[in-house]
Amino acid sequence: MVPPYPFDKQALDFYQSLGFVSDLHSDVLLWKRDITARHQHGHQDIPRMIEANLALQGFTLVNKVPRGLNLYSNDGETDQLTLSFAIQGRAPKSWFSLTERIIIQIEELNEYSNQSDGKLKVIKSKTDLNIYLKSRKENPDMTAAFIGIEGAQALEGDINNLEIVFNAGVRMIGLTHFFDNEVGGSAHGINKGGLTDFGRLLIREMEQRHMIVDLSHASPQLIDDVLAIVTKPVLVSHTGVKGTCDNVRNLSDNQLKRIASLGGVIGIAMFEKAVCGNSAKEIAQAIQYTTNLIGAEHVGLGSDFDGAVTIPFDVTGLPQIVGELFKLGISKEEIKLIMGENIKRFMLENLPV
Repeated sequence: MVPPYPFDKQALDFYQSLGFVSDLHSDVLLWKRDITARHQHGHQDIPRMIEANLALQGFTLVNKVPRGLNLYSNDGETDQLTLSFAIQGRAPKSWFSLTERIIIQIEELNEYSNQSDGKLKVIKSKTDLNIYLKSRKENPDMTAAFIGIEGAQALEGDINNLEIVFNAGVRMIGLTHFFDNEVGGSAHGINKGGLTDFGRLLIREMEQRHMIVDLSHASPQLIDDVLAIVTKPVLVSHTGVKGTCDNVRNLSDNQLKRIASLGGVIGIAMFEKAVCGNSAKEIAQAIQYTTNLIGAEHVGLGSDFDGAVTIPFDVTGLPQIVGELFKLGISKEEIKLIMGENIKRFMLENLPV
């Protein structure tokens, strides 16, 4: 469905009154699309983010995608993005280096921010976020981003590359994507193993820097191993839940409870494989299920905007979720938490100073 979207007036009015709407996962930077301009395609750009009252978006950087991609069993021997980065005219250094692919996308984001006339801020610290929150109260015509990585293969097995991406602005790392890597097993990999020695080192180094661990796409064994050693809360930036959509992509009740017990937040994704449906209704049902299981304070949005998936709306359609949550009897206070306040709290508690 394309905008303008049908909205329940009560839901739209309440959505527009929300002080902080946030989403944990967008792949928009993969496509080298000028996000300072409004587009009729894709899910997101700065003008649409501002129209949608979106205060903070996690921009997660895709860096390797195997050919023949599927949900169940992929190896990391091939890579579709080498040709993609070349065709898009990105710098040759990014064609064959996964770490450079991260740096290139961050440089492009910073340029978009510089060109946005103050409308897009890049958040790297608690201080940045607090300054932005104050500015946005005075001028709501702005939005912000924080930077994550989708798959720690981007570090190329070299712990020194963690410092490079941290200095560039990365504050969250998803340990795996669609295949097993140097850190551990993917839910979609061949071996689907647990945390490696390099993975343990990475967790320690990330926690020292106040970087956020993202367990999206992680194998069950990797999730178990990480939760056994972390000393700080973790996120799952974009996922479904087996309670409403049972597949290898999604989290079990036990996993949800364990992540919540450590103070984590679960970002509910919005595509069919995550919620077993193509409408806001199924998204809201996954949110309701998770809220009933672990509490509204541990639930957020994790759309997967522009992630080569079908989502029932672009960013301006988010009020549809509020409408469906109203129908399910979720309270306004709970909806405020789910639509963004939980993510704001988590970032203020866990980002570097």
